[in-house]
Amino acid sequence: MTTLRKKRSSAPNLGVEKSFAVDGHRYIAGCDEVGRGALAGPVSVGIVVVDLAAATGLRGVRDSKLLQPGEREALVPRIRRWSVASAVGHATAAEIDAFGLMAALRAAGSRAWATVTEVVTPDAVILDGNHDWLSARSQGALFDTDGRTAPVESVGCTAPVHTRIKADLKCLSVAAASVLAKVERDALMVALAGDHPAFGWDGNKGYATEGHRSAIDAVGASEYHRKTWRLGTSAVPGMPRVESGG
Repeated sequence: MTTLRKKRSSAPNLGVEKSFAVDGHRYIAGCDEVGRGALAGPVSVGIVVVDLAAATGLRGVRDSKLLQPGEREALVPRIRRWSVASAVGHATAAEIDAFGLMAALRAAGSRAWATVTEVVTPDAVILDGNHDWLSARSQGALFDTDGRTAPVESVGCTAPVHTRIKADLKCLSVAAASVLAKVERDALMVALAGDHPAFGWDGNKGYATEGHRSAIDAVGASEYHRKTWRLGTSAVPGMPRVESGG
């Protein structure tokens, strides 16, 4: 009985989201990304908007990394019905190579933002992590240090963004966003695996497994690989380190 109570209390809830009501906010968006540490495929950003005037809990939702594939897929239609608006945006490997990871994350988030704002404009956003890569930037901030110009999105997030470490474990809207992004990105990688069977994307989803790196050594990188990253088994000076997370 004690174990069950502990497990239930650890589930994400709407406590953080509802704290925004004291400032008069009603529509709160949770946002999370997946694919940041992959060698191949897009970075994908999920946004889920809840109506504080009507939202209740949603059983079974956890950070996507804590769920089995079948559990995540079963949650997608429930999350879509539960939320006021939801969307997933993507930025390609080519965009990551051309503009850098942070600009690509912002582009993917802006694409998701544009979709949800067709339904409702959130009053505030809870973003997983400690760095706000989502907020719309001025033209002058769209330049990397090496002079590259990041993609300028026609619609960017203009609502206040509140970063929160481990928000995907605590905030229900953020956990729901992580599930949508993970399911959609995984499906994209499985679809690509049919034409690129050597890389095992149906299993590794583009992440840096030993088998994936070895396959790149054997057959070379594909058009879906992040070519500015260290891809094979040998270290290359100056290549970015790859994160192991989602």
